[in-house]
Amino acid sequence: MKYRAEIDGLRALAVVPVILFHAGFELFSGGFVGVDVFFVISGYLITTILIEDIENKQFSIVNFYERRARRILPALFFVMLVCIPFAWMWMLPNQMKDFSQSLVAVSLFASNILFWRESGYFDAAAEEKPLLHTWSLAVEEQYYVLFPIFLILAWRFGKNRVFWMIVVMAAVSLLLSEWGWRNKATANFYLAPTRAWELFSGSIAAFIVQKQGVQRNNLLALVGLAAIIFSIFFYDETTPFPSVYALVPVIGVVMLVLYAEKATFAAKLLSMRGIVGIGLISYSAYLWHQPLFAFARIESVSEPSLLLMAILAVSSLFLAYLSWRYIETPFRNNRGVGSAKILVYSSFGLLLFASFGFVGNKQEGFALQRYDRDYLIKTDINFLRSKRYPKLGNLNLSPTWALLGDSHADSLQEAFSKMLTQHNKSALVLTEAGCPPSLNLWRHDMDYKMRCHDNYLGAIDKIKDASIQHVLISARYALYINSTRFDNTIGGIEKGRSKEVIYDLIDYKDTLRAADERAHAIENELVSYVVKLVDEGINVYILESIPEFGWNVSEQLSASLPTNIPRSAFDERVESLQSLYRRFSNIHNVTLLSTDGFFCNEIECISTVDGIPLFYDSNHLSNFGADSLLDYFESNLMKNINE
Repeated sequence: MKYRAEIDGLRALAVVPVILFHAGFELFSGGFVGVDVFFVISGYLITTILIEDIENKQFSIVNFYERRARRILPALFFVMLVCIPFAWMWMLPNQMKDFSQSLVAVSLFASNILFWRESGYFDAAAEEKPLLHTWSLAVEEQYYVLFPIFLILAWRFGKNRVFWMIVVMAAVSLLLSEWGWRNKATANFYLAPTRAWELFSGSIAAFIVQKQGVQRNNLLALVGLAAIIFSIFFYDETTPFPSVYALVPVIGVVMLVLYAEKATFAAKLLSMRGIVGIGLISYSAYLWHQPLFAFARIESVSEPSLLLMAILAVSSLFLAYLSWRYIETPFRNNRGVGSAKILVYSSFGLLLFASFGFVGNKQEGFALQRYDRDYLIKTDINFLRSKRYPKLGNLNLSPTWALLGDSHADSLQEAFSKMLTQHNKSALVLTEAGCPPSLNLWRHDMDYKMRCHDNYLGAIDKIKDASIQHVLISARYALYINSTRFDNTIGGIEKGRSKEVIYDLIDYKDTLRAADERAHAIENELVSYVVKLVDEGINVYILESIPEFGWNVSEQLSASLPTNIPRSAFDERVESLQSLYRRFSNIHNVTLLSTDGFFCNEIECISTVDGIPLFYDSNHLSNFGADSLLDYFESNLMKNINE
């Protein structure tokens, strides 16, 4: 295959925005489309190689996979190996357990499936996963496994028919992604069936170039380049992805592949020496940037500064050059490392990382190997966090109660279950993490829109069907009304790409609506849902806001740092909730459960008792913290629990 310098320039255009997006530079709000650019490039290059091999009767599936192993695995293995000691030193057991799982998933080329099951791509927690970015490698590897087999089997029908088969498959995949972002947004983002059309787009371009060569068209090439740049700066986390919106950068890449002949302005721009240089090291740069950013976030009390992230972004390019020069290049040389050695090294590496990850997962993140037992009981999320159950209390009885809300309600499950069991009652669990108790509120930087709506709509039906009499609601109302991450005023700001976490109405398109107007609309929506429950004859109990701390309490304890925060910071945070609480209290059959005095005195809000955390992260009650509310629940709910 003839070398095209502009393709390496495209790689640079893909990797730099991805790095800057993950670093938190809001200017590059659509930088995640760099991954889509990579997919199209991969589809184009692989299909070109396969067509040439098949037509020259040189195709060998073994040789193809060997080339892929040479290209992908050495640098990947090296980055994974470097991550392990830092994970061992800096990660809490629950983080190390998740990291161990990701080592197994990467080794099986299934990390996209793992991360789909764990969280959304734009979650704050996802940003502390050193191997999160390998989801895209998994998608490509799954394509590499299946596409060559399809191509060699379908070739008997003729090249023209194969081309149209790919066009049809691309169209089906695109339509599936359109359905997916509306119904299964996280799966749509991570999984190969809804990403395949982007790779197929590169394959389609390969067939066209193979037939008619690269055309010279300055205008179309510049339009393609502009389409990619537009999506980088004008898309953001609220843009449904992948979907028809992804056609903009994808078609942009296809136009450059087809029309950016080396004499065009776009090709000359992309072929500039510095840009091509970044393109050559782009794979290693992509591998390095996420671990650097993730470990920086793990080690920081709050979101790292943009200056630090900029330094780490530049460092990822420096490390990329070293790994490209001393790892990628030698292993891609057949004479330096023979086929037998590649097979041995690849098999050994995959087995090594999978085994280490399997053991780490089974041993709860090597908890006992890295910490003493007493320390773990006080700080480890695996011990502190409530498990999630579909039903609480006496499971043999029909439920008369329901626990409803977001992850704050989840943190109450074990404590609430104890009380129900004691009174021989049961409750349904109708919670959904990250979702305000409402039918029409959603978080703009996450893919929760339909999941939130479906959960709370379904909750009303389940409450009706089960003849539920009482509902306990716990939710992070302070986040929903304020729509900003919490700043504790003494150095702790809740982690995340942006301080802004805007919640708004599902059908409201203008995200720049004034904050007070948005807060009022959100308040109306939260009240409306409680009214719907009361209209069904339900007695509703609402737990008022518990403190947020701005920093992870367990991480602060593990580093022997302060964990408490000023009472004034809490008071300022919940001041905006007073109108909401007044409206709740004025609704018939609604009882407010105040937490004032439990976690805060006149001076500060307390996060530990006798060294044991009341919270397992920055805002969720630990089992110990939830248990501290049991007596209060008993005195305020007992008369109704016994009904």
